[in-house]
Parts: sequence; structure tokens; C-alpha cells
Amino acid sequence: MTPKETHTEGQSLRKRMKVGRLAISFDEEDLEGTIEPHDDVLVVTAMISGFLVKRVMIDQGSGADVMYLDLFEGLGLKNQDLMKYDTPLVSFDGRVVIPEGQISFSVNMEGKEVMVTFIVVRSFSPYMVILARLWIHTMKAVPSTLHVKVKFPTEYGVTVV
Repeated sequence: MTPKETHTEGQSLRKRMKVGRLAISFDEEDLEGTIEPHDDVLVVTAMISGFLVKRVMIDQGSGADVMYLDLFEGLGLKNQDLMKYDTPLVSFDGRVVIPEGQISFSVNMEGKEVMVTFIVVRSFSPYMVILARLWIHTMKAVPSTLHVKVKFPTEYGVTVV
């Protein structure tokens, strides 16, 4: 076999492999139920460590998965359950926040589960948790604030939340 033939076979194999992948997209139908224009954030419900948690914000602009102290304490956890994490964070309003520590939990959304290490902070928020870019990438999720939905692949197809 010549190098050219090997290259062509490799390209053909890659093309065949891509056929099974699911395309994730949004269209006009996904806008049904939204009132435009809007500037709403993407807020969902998720199972975190087996507990149904409401007011979970999905934020492409955040680099840290964050759990607020209200939820941490609501799960019956104490500071001794935390692992050390002492890098300061900057809140949405620009203030520096010193984390309490970090903790890992399973996050299940519509049957797809991933482990997330949350940075626990003592700060006011209307949300219980922020799922950031690492969670988005791990889930292979595509969030849309315009459509106020997130879509991600599962073994059964594309799931919409």
C-alpha cells in the first residue's frame, strides 16, 4: 500500500465514524414558550448526590462549578466534609470571595450522570449551584440562553432540558 492509499483509507474511516455522531442544534421551534426579547439566564433542575436541586444555573462564562453554602448545609454537610481549596474567586459583582473548600458530587441530569467538584462559597445567590464550562464540556452539552435550554447527547439521542 502506498502512503496515499493509507491516507485515503484513514480519511474514509474518519468519515464513517462521524456518521454515528449526533448533531445538536436549535431552531425556531426551540423558541416556543419564550417571550422575546429577554435576558434570562439558563436555570434548570438537577439531581445532585441523589437530591433534587432547583435553581441550578448553567453558565458558559464561569470557570468554576460553584455550590452555595445554603445547599451545602441543606445536604447536612459540615466543613470537615470539605477538601482544601484556598484560591479566591471573583463574584458576579466583582467582589473577591474566599471559598470554604471543595467537594465532589455526582450530578445527574435526565439520566446522564457526571462527577463534579464544586467550590463551596459563603455568598448570597438566588441560585443553589452554578454549573460552569467544565461541566458543560464533560456533558458535551450545548446551552442556549436565547432558547433557555440545554441539549446534550445520551445513549438514547439528544436530550433537551
